[in-house]
Amino acid sequence: MKTIRHGLSIGIHRVGDQFFLTLKATGKLTHRDYEVITPVIDSALQGVSAPRINALIDGTELEGWELRAAWDDFRLGLKHGKQFEKIAIFGNKNWQQLAAKVGSWFISGEVKYFEDELSALDWLHA
Repeated sequence: MKTIRHGLSIGIHRVGDQFFLTLKATGKLTHRDYEVITPVIDSALQGVSAPRINALIDGTELEGWELRAAWDDFRLGLKHGKQFEKIAIFGNKNWQQLAAKVGSWFISGEVKYFEDELSALDWLHA
C-alpha cells in the first residue's frame, strides 16, 4: 500500500497586531485539509481588531487542489483578504506563478511569486 501525503503545515507568529504566517502545502489539498486549517487561522486572528498579516507560502511540494478544496481556499482568501499586507509564494511550477497573480485579485495587499525561499523572505521583510 502506498501512503499519499497531503496537507497544510502552519506557523503563526504574532507581535501586537502584526502576524507572520508560514504555510507549507504538500500533495493535492482536500476539503478536509481546509476544515482543519481554517479554524486555526480564524482562532489566531480572533480578538485582533485590525490584524496585519505577512505570509510565506511554500508550494514546492504542492500538486494542486481538489475542486472543493480550491473553493475553500478561495473562501478563506475572501474572508481574510483585507488583512494581508504581503504574501510571498515560492514554488517550482509554472502554474504557481499564475496562481499568485490570480490570488492578488482577491487580496488587498501584495502577492509575489518567487523561485527561492531566501528571495521571498527578503521581500517580506523589506
